[in-house]
Order: sequence, then structure tokens, then C-alpha cells
Amino acid sequence: MNTAIQAYASNFSDEDQAICSHLMTVFNRFLPEAESKIWHGHPVWFLDGNPVVGYSRLKAGIRVLFWSGQSFDTPGLAPEGKFKASEVRMAEFEVAQSLPWEKWLAEAHEKQWDYKNIVKRKGQLLPLGTWHV
Repeated sequence: MNTAIQAYASNFSDEDQAICSHLMTVFNRFLPEAESKIWHGHPVWFLDGNPVVGYSRLKAGIRVLFWSGQSFDTPGLAPEGKFKASEVRMAEFEVAQSLPWEKWLAEAHEKQWDYKNIVKRKGQLLPLGTWHV
């Protein structure tokens, strides 16, 4: 268990702490081979050095970002930014419990864009694997 991620939410409200704890548990369960760490100040899970999912606290609650989420088939995510990321926001623990995490995380395994090398490729984002063909 990553103690830095556990400590991330220690000063949040009880509701936000419960959401963060739930997310950490779910992400660790469905991404057991992922490396998790605090990256740019927020908890992020990586597969082979590529960021796939993370969360952060906003004024109105917790935001979960899936770096390749715009390529997912399971509904419920909103596009975020100019690349392929999508997000979901929540302020209540009950909402966090009701979302299709297992489906989204399965898609995060299968459908990835190569964010790890985006700087080296000068902003060009390429798909990883054969799912896009």
C-alpha cells in the first residue's frame, strides 16, 4: 500500500477522505500490476510507465481522470483537455460507490494512448497496442 497516497487525503473532509479511500482500494484491486505514486501532487496509477488513472480534490469534490478515457465505450465520463482524457467528478461517497469502475478500469488496460512519450514526440499522441485498428 502506498503510504503517500494514503496520506494524500488526510486533511480533507470526512466525505472526501471516504471517496479517496474507496478510489485507492478500487484502483489497486483492478490495476494490481500498476505502479501508484503521487505525480504532480496527485495520486496516479501507471501501467508500464504510462499514466492511466488518477484523482485530485477540487473545490466541489473529487475528480477522477482517465488519461485515455475518451476512447472508452462505457458511458459516464466527460471529455477533459485537448488530448484523449476524460473525467468524472463526485462529492458524495454513495456516488463514488455507484460508478462503473470495473468497466472503466478494464478499458484503461485495453485502450491506452502513449502519454509516456508525448513530450519526446512533440505533442503527438499515438495509441498503444492494437485496440484502435
